[in-house]
Amino acid sequence: MDIRFFGATREVTGSCALIECNGRKVLVDCGMFQGSRSHERHNRDEFAFDPDDIDAVVLTHAHIDHSGRIPLLIKRGYRGPVFAQQATVDLCKVMWADAGYLNEKEAEWDNRDRRKRGLPLVEPIYTVEDAARAQRHFDALEYQDTCEILPGIAATLLDAGHILGSSIVSLVLNEGGRERTIVFSGDLGHRGAPILRDPAVVTSADRVVLESTYGDRQHRSWEATWEEMGEVLSSVNAAKGNILIPAFTIGRTQELLYVFRKHFEEWGLGAWQIYLDSPMAIEATEIYARHFNLYDEEALAFRGGQSPFEMPNLHMCLTPDDSKQLKHVTSGAIIIAGSGMCTGGRIKHHLKNNVWRRDAHVVMVGFQAGGTPGRALVDGARKLRIFGEEMDVHARVHTIGGLSAHAGQDGLLSWYESFEGHPPVTLVHGEESAMARLQQLLRQRFDADVTMPEFGERLDL
Repeated sequence: MDIRFFGATREVTGSCALIECNGRKVLVDCGMFQGSRSHERHNRDEFAFDPDDIDAVVLTHAHIDHSGRIPLLIKRGYRGPVFAQQATVDLCKVMWADAGYLNEKEAEWDNRDRRKRGLPLVEPIYTVEDAARAQRHFDALEYQDTCEILPGIAATLLDAGHILGSSIVSLVLNEGGRERTIVFSGDLGHRGAPILRDPAVVTSADRVVLESTYGDRQHRSWEATWEEMGEVLSSVNAAKGNILIPAFTIGRTQELLYVFRKHFEEWGLGAWQIYLDSPMAIEATEIYARHFNLYDEEALAFRGGQSPFEMPNLHMCLTPDDSKQLKHVTSGAIIIAGSGMCTGGRIKHHLKNNVWRRDAHVVMVGFQAGGTPGRALVDGARKLRIFGEEMDVHARVHTIGGLSAHAGQDGLLSWYESFEGHPPVTLVHGEESAMARLQQLLRQRFDADVTMPEFGERLDL
């Protein structure tokens, strides 16, 4: 009975843990590595285990750094079920199809250069067809329901409050008369966030696998966050320039639309034309609208029987032509587009058309991993390379840090504090400095046994 870690070890992305019990093997998450090119090259690596040997996968949520290599796992031989909350199932169908399309395009562009240089051609990591095939492996679970996914291994999903369908995973393992409960936090939500409920309180575990994205930082209060967002939007004259908002297509985009509608008059949003320029975000927003049973009480009341994301000046840009038309708009537009870290997607085109303008604004509303263009903007870069062209950055960059969908330092500590006896903790999904600070605080406040595993490290359960 043990656990090994094959991703998100002293880094933020690539979440993947392998549990062995009763001769069975279960993966919790199987995500893509994101960030710099050197990180993303690992997505093509062979798995550190044989996919055919895995008996089940349990998925915490749909974000690609947690779910994105599951189609590759299946392509390379995995044949078992993928257990996830129903909303996660629906969102993964959107995300995996998009990832497959991007993989195909990336391979196509790479092979153009390889042909010229006489190099061997590469295949996509996985295709749209591979993504569709992977969707057939889903087995949907609801929150609070306990399911024996394999003999001696029972899984219960609890609301993590991070994005729609995000789950805390509790695994009860039985082997040789011994029982152990392992709780995976997944990505814990930021208490008080729009739309979703706060993370569920868990009180019992023999080991906690805890994310640490913001283990060294606090978030601003929601009141201060909304005040700052309102000041930015209200102070920028719609006649003088555009506002670009790079946003993660699932979670952050829906939060933005929700708060825009909620503060529509207060923030003067009627003076703008708002563009959601992401087919995937549009589809995800429709999924959010359908799963209103997962909303918190405030969002249910605000919904009032309608979608909480609708506004009279909101335009959905579904086609590439819809997106291309925005290059002719030089003022009065709020453009929300992916990707959230500016590593790809339509936001790069909008940055190319606007970032050099002195009257343009870029509003950063999410975590920016090291090595990404988004992180460069947050850190004050005065030049940015976009599609191979180095451009001067004259746009004003605003960072609204309080909008994170992750729990801050206090949220992580508060969630762990509810566990009786303060069981051993394994930290994952965070930069090493954030992990080290959270490890220090957990030891000081709770006298907890806290480890920070290396890639492939095995822990005896």
